[in-house]
Amino acid sequence: MTKFAEQFQETSGEKAFDLDHRRVINFNIGRYNTAVNRGLSRLANLEQSKKKAHVIKWKVMENLDKLLPEFEANFLKRGGKVIWANDIEEAQSEILQIIKKANARSVIKSKSMTTEEIHLNDFLEKNNIESLESDLGEYIVQLLGQKPYHIVTPAMHLSKEDIAKLFHERFGTPADATPEQLTAKARELLREKYTTADVGITGANFLIADTGSIALTENEGNARLTTTFPKIHIAIVGIEKLIPSLNDLDLYWPLLSTHGTGQNLTVYNSIFSGPRQQGETDGPEEMYVVLLDNGRTDLLAQKEQRQGLYCIRCGACLNACPIYKNVGGHAYETTYSGPIGSVITPHLDGMEDFKHLSYASSLCGKCTEVCPVKIDIHKMLLLNRRDSVAQGMAPKVEEIGWKGWQKAMLKRSWVDAVGGKIKNLMLKTFFKKTWGKHRDLPTVAPKSFSKQWKQGKRNLD
Repeated sequence: MTKFAEQFQETSGEKAFDLDHRRVINFNIGRYNTAVNRGLSRLANLEQSKKKAHVIKWKVMENLDKLLPEFEANFLKRGGKVIWANDIEEAQSEILQIIKKANARSVIKSKSMTTEEIHLNDFLEKNNIESLESDLGEYIVQLLGQKPYHIVTPAMHLSKEDIAKLFHERFGTPADATPEQLTAKARELLREKYTTADVGITGANFLIADTGSIALTENEGNARLTTTFPKIHIAIVGIEKLIPSLNDLDLYWPLLSTHGTGQNLTVYNSIFSGPRQQGETDGPEEMYVVLLDNGRTDLLAQKEQRQGLYCIRCGACLNACPIYKNVGGHAYETTYSGPIGSVITPHLDGMEDFKHLSYASSLCGKCTEVCPVKIDIHKMLLLNRRDSVAQGMAPKVEEIGWKGWQKAMLKRSWVDAVGGKIKNLMLKTFFKKTWGKHRDLPTVAPKSFSKQWKQGKRNLD
């Protein structure tokens, strides 16, 4: 068992029985479910929209080699610059080079899971560059020294009382401050940072091939401020975020907003097509798009599992998953948690280290049911399990055990040969630890079903 699997088992065991944690998560996800059900009820032909979104993403992945150069060419025409990064180290190095070239000392960031993926804040801090999160949830977890808990809602694991306590300790606000007061304080603290930061860094929800643009979706306006004041704007985007046309936003924006937060449309939706043009008064002097691979082409090569790249990061599968709702986001120890994280992380960060995530599922299929682009998530989890075994990553004991089980199951006399007492002894001896200390082992009947059936027939005769 790898250290990541051990950490997951230990942390998830603690979190599943942390009643306060469960209370906060159930409350926040409950509010989410109410909002999303209301939002989805307003969409006409939802199933048809999901099918269309799936087909468009399928076409994108089949033509990624054509659409990425199309995006690059159109973005360059507007004076932007494109950087191709194969992995985390390349992305970090290129971003640092841009910052150093501009003699910049401070960075303001909007919410971006891709920047979390490349560990950008830690990297910049090591290079003596201040990097501040401007999204309220991200800002809160940054103050706590934590990673985002959720793809969409970084501070979902915290109650308003937890945040009030944090602000009281750090900034002297009242210990019983209301959410409105806390937001006002955060706005006050961040406002100066927007105007003094040298560089603004964002992610992107979509890359638009035919216009050479990036589309950003947010609820707080912080991304607009992050891209307005600083002289340099850097967008770090996974290569899978492509959509063919600007017209496709008409489909993807409502799907993202309803499945992400239950809104008809997210409050702020922005499209950036390069740096400030001649005659324009707003926008950065320089704009860069860093196209990040970091294992995505390896996943693209997996014909059966490349569906994982269709994800638009709405977070719906996390909120639907019974495992996530019990163990929470931090237990996964990955950038992308929940069902979709369990699908893609073994391909992005290594099957050997993260194959255990594909087993952290009840296979209930709820994640597949709620996905707005119809990714067959629970099937992908099974395929990951298959691949890990095919690559020889299954423990030897497990391999021998399953071979023995298969042999016994193929012959009824072998099943009946071992009585209930021996089966129960084997369960207690070999499965007690893996079954879990908080669960009761099943009790096998003294006689097999076939023996009971034969005995019943004899009695009837």
